[in-house]
This record gives sequence, structure tokens and C-alpha cells, in this order.
Amino acid sequence: MIQEELQKLEKLALQASSKLLEISEENQQLKQKLSEVSSALDKKEQEIEHFKNKIKISNIVDNQPVNPEQSTEMSDLINNYIQEIDHLITYLSE
Repeated sequence: MIQEELQKLEKLALQASSKLLEISEENQQLKQKLSEVSSALDKKEQEIEHFKNKIKISNIVDNQPVNPEQSTEMSDLINNYIQEIDHLITYLSE
């Protein structure tokens, strides 16, 4: 009788150990996934900030009281600056 109880307890201990190992592996995978998602979120937030800045610059250009020729010239100049900044951001993120 005691032998049977010990065997049952041993079997339960092995099952608990196996389940613990399984849960530990799942936990590690979830931590890795969380890290990946967090990195992706950070990158998206940076992109959003970048686009917000583009919108602000465009609004500044649109609100400048200048003649159409100067406005086009200024808009082109700012667009060139934005493209240069984009290239620098891409270069720095590599």
C-alpha cells in the first residue's frame, strides 16, 4: 500500500516536473515574442513621429504668406530637406 502511494507520488512529481519544464519553455517563447512586438511598436512610434514632423513642416509652408513662386520654391526646398533627413534616418537605423 505504501509502495503504491510512493509510486503515485513519484509519477505525479515527474508529471509536475515535465509540466514545469513545458511552462518554462512557453514563458521563454512569450518573452521573446514580447520583445519582438515591443521593438516593432517602438519602430512604428518613431515612424509616426517622423510623419507628424512632416505634417508640421508642410503646415508651416502652407501658412507662410508668400507669392506662389516663392511658395513653390520653399516647398521644394523643404521637401529636399525632408528627403535628406529620411536618408539620414535610414542610414542611422542600419
